[in-house]
Amino acid sequence: MAGMLYLVPTPIGNLGDISIRCRQTLEEADFIAAEDTRVTLKLLNHLGIKKSLVSYYEHNKAFKGDKIVERILSGETCALVSDAGSPAISDPGEDLVKQCAAAGITVCAIPGPCAAITALSISGQATGRFCFEGFLSTSKKSRREHLESLQSEQRTMIFYEAPHKLLPTLEDLRDAFGGERPISLCRELTKLHEEVVRTTLAEAVARYTENPPKGEFVLIVAGAEPEEKAVPTETDAAARVMQLMEEGLTRKDAVKQTAKELGLPKNVVYDIALKDSE
Repeated sequence: MAGMLYLVPTPIGNLGDISIRCRQTLEEADFIAAEDTRVTLKLLNHLGIKKSLVSYYEHNKAFKGDKIVERILSGETCALVSDAGSPAISDPGEDLVKQCAAAGITVCAIPGPCAAITALSISGQATGRFCFEGFLSTSKKSRREHLESLQSEQRTMIFYEAPHKLLPTLEDLRDAFGGERPISLCRELTKLHEEVVRTTLAEAVARYTENPPKGEFVLIVAGAEPEEKAVPTETDAAARVMQLMEEGLTRKDAVKQTAKELGLPKNVVYDIALKDSE
């Protein structure tokens, strides 16, 4: 009988955030697949758990993924953890989940710590609609294309960034979205020196130019303001009807098409067209 894959979120800073269910799953799993076994071993020692560990990270996931799937299919249960937060979110665990799904293996995700959601909830930005963008590419071309594709994004955007890359990323965000765009920089979440800086992109660049950043950051960037649609005038409607009639349409068809294009009632456009023809 095939085993299962459990996705077990781990604390993003405060070890007290490990849940009873997460702890129980780690204790009962046959083995644990970890992004960095040294980091996970510290957590297990803190919890008093002794368990077989296998490494599973970006550069060995193709080989190790097959081995893990084989073990699960043979009947073992695997608990997948990342260094911090929820596995498979901006994490190589995404690929293991895909492999297990393709093999018909049951995957169970246990709720728990996630830096993106923690930061969003305290950011002071809109939380009703948001998109997670993870880490930006180290390739300048890919970064530019990624940010250009988000210039009209109206949802709140979430990015992850390391301290040594923060300033260049803020400069790229400023250049793509404008210096006045609001941003909340959430640092060292759940740790002793947790900090939230609510400012603009231009001010953030200035701040971290003078003060080198420390700690891991989650960036919560406000979405673009909705574009205001121009309200069509009587002159617009009359001119469009006239143009369409000159192109060969009957008055009736020209009114119908103009009404559709400008989002106006047909009877209103018809009255405008009649008045204009008098």
